[in-house]
Amino acid sequence: MQKLLEILRSGGPVMWPILVLSVVGLAILVWKALEFRAGRRDRRGLVVVSTIITAEPMLGILGTVTGIMRTFRALGADGAASPMAATAGIGEALVTTAAGLVASLILLFPYNVLDERAED
Repeated sequence: MQKLLEILRSGGPVMWPILVLSVVGLAILVWKALEFRAGRRDRRGLVVVSTIITAEPMLGILGTVTGIMRTFRALGADGAASPMAATAGIGEALVTTAAGLVASLILLFPYNVLDERAED
């Protein structure tokens, strides 16, 4: 649990929307899977998961941009290049990019299975 919080902190503020969207997406997928088992195979709620799958990599890219901006701000703050300041921003950029991609992939495969089995 401590490692997860450390990753969330190192990814900067964009990690929180990625986390929230992931939890919402997983909750909807579990709900839809239970409905499918009960015989109700409508598409209600799947469009939300599809939107989350699309938005999470974009949030990861936003985190990349904010991390790189943080790097440049740190490098230009005192006129001297500080390697430690640069690595924090680059780390933020990499963590959010990976988080956005992984979060969307985790939702993508069960979404495709449920979407294929849903009835119009």
